[in-house]
Amino acid sequence: MNPLAPILPWIDLLGIAVFAASGALAAARLRLTIVTFVFFAVITGVGGGTVRDLLIGAPVFWVRDGRVAAVCLATAALIWVTPQRWWSARALEWFDAVGLAAYAVFGAAKSLAFGVPPVVAVLMGVITASAGGMIRDVFAGEPSILLRPELYVTAAALAAGLFVLLISLGLGAGIAAPIAAITGFALRALAIQRGLKLPGYRR
Repeated sequence: MNPLAPILPWIDLLGIAVFAASGALAAARLRLTIVTFVFFAVITGVGGGTVRDLLIGAPVFWVRDGRVAAVCLATAALIWVTPQRWWSARALEWFDAVGLAAYAVFGAAKSLAFGVPPVVAVLMGVITASAGGMIRDVFAGEPSILLRPELYVTAAALAAGLFVLLISLGLGAGIAAPIAAITGFALRALAIQRGLKLPGYRR
C-alpha cells in the first residue's frame, strides 16, 4: 500500500476548498454575478491540479471525482450568500495562503506516488499550488502572481520541497505533510503581514 494514499484525499479537498473560496472572493470583490462566482471558484480550485495531472500522466482528478465539483459549487454558493462585510480586505490572501501550502504538499505527494523524481515532484507541487491562482488573476484582470515580487511561489516551493525532503529522510507522510504545509503557510503569512519580497534584478 502506498504510504501517501491515506492523506492525499484530505489534503486535496482542503486545497480545493480554500482555493475555490479565494476565487469566489475575487468575484465578490469585483461584484460579479453568481455565474462568475462559480467559474472563478472552479477554475481556481482545479486549475493547478489539472495542469499537474496532464504533466505527470495521471487521470485529470476532478473529471473522475464528483466531490471536487461539488466542493467548488458549494464554496461559490457559500461566498455568494455571505455578506461582504463578513470578509476582511485580506480574506482572499489568507484563503489563498492556506490553499497554497496545502496544495503544494498535495501536488508533490501525488507526483511522488506516480513515480516522479523528487526534484520534479517539488516543481509539480509548485505548479499545483500556483497555476490556479495565475488563471484566476488573468480572468480577474489582476497582475499575475509571477509578476509580483512578494513571496508566493517561494512559499509553495518551501512547502513542496520540505515535504519531499522529509519523505526522502524516511519520515511518514502523515507527519511530513502537516510540517511542510505549516512551514509554507508560515512563510506566506510573514509575506502578507510584513510585506516580505524577493529582490529584483538590478544589474
